[in-house]
Amino acid sequence: MKKVLVETSARHIHVTEEQFKILCGADAKLEVRAPLSQPGQFVSTTRLDVVGPKKTINNVSILGPFRKAAQVEVSATDARTLGVPAVVRESGDIKGTPGIKLVGPAGEIDLTEGLIVAKRHIHMTEADAKEFGVNNGQIVSVKVDNPGRSLVFGDVVVRVRNDFALAMHIDTDESNAAGCAGEVFGEIIL
Repeated sequence: MKKVLVETSARHIHVTEEQFKILCGADAKLEVRAPLSQPGQFVSTTRLDVVGPKKTINNVSILGPFRKAAQVEVSATDARTLGVPAVVRESGDIKGTPGIKLVGPAGEIDLTEGLIVAKRHIHMTEADAKEFGVNNGQIVSVKVDNPGRSLVFGDVVVRVRNDFALAMHIDTDESNAAGCAGEVFGEIIL
């Protein structure tokens, strides 16, 4: 059975170009620090502080390119640290989620919504979906075999688009629970 790469997606921020200019200055540029596995996506050199009602998490990376709406992705542990509810959502589904303050070198923004714990998901192309026998939006499980920490992740949503690269994304809490370190692969269970 073909396996899927399991990647840990650490806390990060997506912003609009307009929000970036407010946070970082009118002349600031969103510069690439490193590419990500998804085509065209990257970790930028810019970091912001995420300020909750309870605590602040400093130096959180902005991912590029710019988005149509701001989104802050954290783990459930991070949400508790910040003092906000841990709302599990698919990326982009931010309506009714908690707001949060972002602080940059040039300014700050109070988001009225956009803080989520990203629902675990698998990115794949149409060809990958055909090979695995799954459809866009289908919920599957993924078994990860690691010495002493094997785990089956349930409620994994399949996201199919031809500009994706095959990879499953989990947050740092989930990664730690399964003992994921280095290159890790999982088996999709239908």
